[in-house]
Amino acid sequence: MTKSTHVVPNKEKGGWDIKQSGGQRSSGHFDTKKDAVDRARIISQNQNTELTIHNKDGKISEKDSHGNDPYPPKG
Repeated sequence: MTKSTHVVPNKEKGGWDIKQSGGQRSSGHFDTKKDAVDRARIISQNQNTELTIHNKDGKISEKDSHGNDPYPPKG
């Protein structure tokens, strides 16, 4: 399974958390989604994981791959 980094809403405290796939602990808590996404993107690039960004309702809004993409675009 591919590891991934998720930006998810924190329903208890408000704001946004960064979580790793399979991990329960938050890698960071942020007041704004933009701050959480910016930090998660750095973590994702460093760890070569897929970045998954969720909406307030928990649904996935966007994905960004920083890992070993099986189908790299031809350029």
